[in-house]
Amino acid sequence: MKITKLETFFVRPRWLFLKMHTDEGIVGLGEPVVEGRSQTVAAAVHEIGRYLIGQDPTRIEHHWQAIFRGQFYRGGPVLTSALSGIEHAMWDITGKWLGQPVYKLLGGAVRDRIRVYGWLNDQSYGDYVEQAVVGARAGFTAFKLGVPGAVNIVDTRAKVDEIVGHFARFREALGPEIDIGIDFHGRVSPAMAVRLAQALEPLHPFFIEEPVLPENVDAMATVARSTSIPIATGERLFTKWAFRELLEKQAAAILQPDLAHAGGILEVRKIAAMAECWYAAVAPHCPLGPIALAASLQLDACTPNFLVQEHFTTGVGYLKTPFQIIDGHIPLPTGPGLGIELDEDAIAPKLYDGSWETPQLRHSDGSVADW
Repeated sequence: MKITKLETFFVRPRWLFLKMHTDEGIVGLGEPVVEGRSQTVAAAVHEIGRYLIGQDPTRIEHHWQAIFRGQFYRGGPVLTSALSGIEHAMWDITGKWLGQPVYKLLGGAVRDRIRVYGWLNDQSYGDYVEQAVVGARAGFTAFKLGVPGAVNIVDTRAKVDEIVGHFARFREALGPEIDIGIDFHGRVSPAMAVRLAQALEPLHPFFIEEPVLPENVDAMATVARSTSIPIATGERLFTKWAFRELLEKQAAAILQPDLAHAGGILEVRKIAAMAECWYAAVAPHCPLGPIALAASLQLDACTPNFLVQEHFTTGVGYLKTPFQIIDGHIPLPTGPGLGIELDEDAIAPKLYDGSWETPQLRHSDGSVADW
């Protein structure tokens, strides 16, 4: 079996899908994307395609090594995301060829169902609190919300009260049985992260995500040592090498590699195995489309230290058979490969040119804030 063509197409709201074609008629799906830079990643996919055409798609590890290590410049969000989507597609082809879900090729399932968490709006209250209550009544056991607005390097007591009050509204409405994470989104300085963590501790957040930007692991470790709230991070880290220092300095209790960015299914499985040595959990980041979610679920199924899966869509309007959420969990996928099939007719109206701009925040003085 040989790879014959790589086909990419942009899908609203901000996704890039990949179809990898073979001479045996098996087509593999992948999601190689960087939010706001999908056109750039598409170009990288087709550059890498010059190597892949004519190759056996089942030699996944070999091709991963050749693509990642075969060039002088390696890694980074664009190249590793392109590689990630390509890797998804090779696993999808291999699983379909063998008639097995990917997780069965990685050691088999270690759980019967996969816990997921929903998003809560981070800019408004009112109806969004009620929406969370409805979600909890429907069976969701975990949610995540964000920090509202920009945060100064050293901010006011009023800002601390706003953030804590924002979280408290949901905690009061949902009660102690529901897990609620809070995403600082890298908007917060180490000093403010420590202050906010101390103020939030009585409300028992599930985790604090990206309390500071990930470039400075020592700063992350400082925040982790200052609080009893588990620290989660990793969506902007790529490959096992980037996660090594995070684990060695015990800067996070929950790793959040994104399977569309960090290197793909097997690379994240290796990251999860590293995390086991430090008794850390893995909660894959996935604010993307149904192919990225499908890849994540394959990893979740076979990973002992998996915690919970972020999801943006169950695939309604994109998949012929969308994922079902039952009591806050998705049942183990059973189909071969990634276990999904795109609904081409439903996707057709959602195709676009790939233009999507990352939102930007400003401080009150007009200066750029981290989003």
